Amino acid sequence: MARLAVVLMILFAAVPQALLAAGAQPDHPRLPTCSATAAAAPDAAAPTQELGNGGGGGSRIVDITHAMRPELPVMGSAAGVGPLLRLKKSMANGSRSNLSELRMSAHTGTHVDAPGHMWQRHFDAGFDVDTLDLELLNGPALLVDVPRDTNITAEVMKSLNIPRGVRRVLFRTLNTDKRLMWQKESDLSFVGFTEGGAQWLVDHTDIKLVGVDYLSVSSYDYLISGHVVFSKSREIVIVESLKLDDVEAGMYMLHCLPLRLVGAEGSPVRCILIK
Repeated sequence: MARLAVVLMILFAAVPQALLAAGAQPDHPRLPTCSATAAAAPDAAAPTQELGNGGGGGSRIVDITHAMRPELPVMGSAAGVGPLLRLKKSMANGSRSNLSELRMSAHTGTHVDAPGHMWQRHFDAGFDVDTLDLELLNGPALLVDVPRDTNITAEVMKSLNIPRGVRRVLFRTLNTDKRLMWQKESDLSFVGFTEGGAQWLVDHTDIKLVGVDYLSVSSYDYLISGHVVFSKSREIVIVESLKLDDVEAGMYMLHCLPLRLVGAEGSPVRCILIK
C-alpha cells in the first residue's frame, strides 16, 4: 500500500505539468484583420494578426471623425455651426448634477446621409437613418487618393482601378490637403463627385459605401444631382466630412455607427479605422 501511495503521488504531480505544456496559450488572442491582399474581395475572411499591447507592430485604431466644435463649417455659411451645447443644469449654480442640451443639424460634422435626404419618396416611405444597413457601415474598406486637380468624374473613377468586390471606399481629395474641414467659412470650390462620376460608380463598381472628406459627396455644381444618383436605389450609404488627414492609403477595417434617430434623414456618426 505504501508503494501504491508513492506512485499515485508521483502521477498527480506530473499531470498538471503535462497539461500546462500541452495547453499553453499566447498572452493575446489572434484577431481577424484586413490586409491589402483582400482588395479584390474585402468582405471575405481576412488574415489574422496579433493584437498589439501598446508597442509597435500591433493593430491600431485611427479615429476619422471630426470633433464636434463650434467652428465646424456649414454649407454656404461663414459663421460655422456655432454653439452646440447648452448647460441646462449646473452644479456650480446649485443643481445636483450637470446636464447639457445638444442642438445641431443632423448633418453636422462627420455624418451619414439616409436615402430620404434628397429623395422625398424615400423620406415619405420611412427610409431614415435607423433603417441603414449596419453591415455596410462596418467592414473592410479601401482608402484611395483622388487626383488633386479634378472633381471625381467618370474618367477619374475609371483611372482609380478599384477592383470588383470592393464594397466600401473612402475618397481622399484636395479637400483634405486644403484642410477645408478646419475652416469655419465654407468653401464652395470643394472637390466632390460629378453626376457622371457618381453614375459610373453605380454602373461599374460594387461599391455600396462612399466616404468623402467634406460636407457633400457631390461637388457644389452637382450638389443635388450627384446625391440623387447615389440615393435612388437606396443601396449606397453616403458618409461625409471624414477626417482623413495623415492616414495612409490602403485597406482597413471600417466601423461607422450612426445614432438611431427615427425619422431623421441624417445622423452624426463616429467612424474609426482599424489597421
